[in-house]
Amino acid sequence: MTFTKDMKMADLIHKNYLLLSIISRFGIPLGFGDKSVEEICNEYNVNTYFFLDIVNSYSNENYITDVQHNNFSIHSIVRYLRKTHKFYIDQIVPEINCLITNLYQNCFQQKDNVKLLLNFFDEYKNELLIHIKREEDVVYPYVLNIENAYETKKISKKLVAQMKNYSINEYLNEHSNIEEKLLDLKNLIIKYLPPTSDYKYRNKVLAKLFQLENDINDHSRIEEKVMAPKILEMEKFLFSHFSIDKQNSSDE
Repeated sequence: MTFTKDMKMADLIHKNYLLLSIISRFGIPLGFGDKSVEEICNEYNVNTYFFLDIVNSYSNENYITDVQHNNFSIHSIVRYLRKTHKFYIDQIVPEINCLITNLYQNCFQQKDNVKLLLNFFDEYKNELLIHIKREEDVVYPYVLNIENAYETKKISKKLVAQMKNYSINEYLNEHSNIEEKLLDLKNLIIKYLPPTSDYKYRNKVLAKLFQLENDINDHSRIEEKVMAPKILEMEKFLFSHFSIDKQNSSDE
């Protein structure tokens, strides 16, 4: 189903409890009463249509953004994406690491196989952190500068040079490797982890990995389907209206 602005906010969680972590990234706490999505979003100064795009894309990978109401800023998108990174780093990745460690400590047969899983997750975690750092240090500052140049109709020579050497299209090709690694990690548990391993911890690990996968897929869809098209249009406008030698470009 597709969530709408007139639905009760509480009903979203009843339909998909995993939205709890998504809703919290908007700074919206529990205690909705019977208020609608629109009422709660207005109460917490959240763009209703951006909120709906996020929760709908998270719950339905085939969801198509409402172009008519797609008027939210790149800044609001980046703010949400950064809170998602914080959720990965501070919460779900440490939880998975703890569960795998417990699985290793409670496994008394074929311990080497579980150790392999722990090592594999460490590798994945490091790659994820590198990916996050690149987005935080390179991609997000770039798209925010693009938005600022587009809105102010002023562009620095530094940004023009960046645009010629880097496009949002290049960034879009960087997601697949992280997602493939996560699939390999899940398959290691599903297909190859010995049945003698503690099934309680194993199932908890797997459930958390599926949650992380779903969240990362949603994160990527927001970047690819919502943020990137906006930036592509802005880049196109800036390329057609400015050059590095333009007199009114600033030297920031």
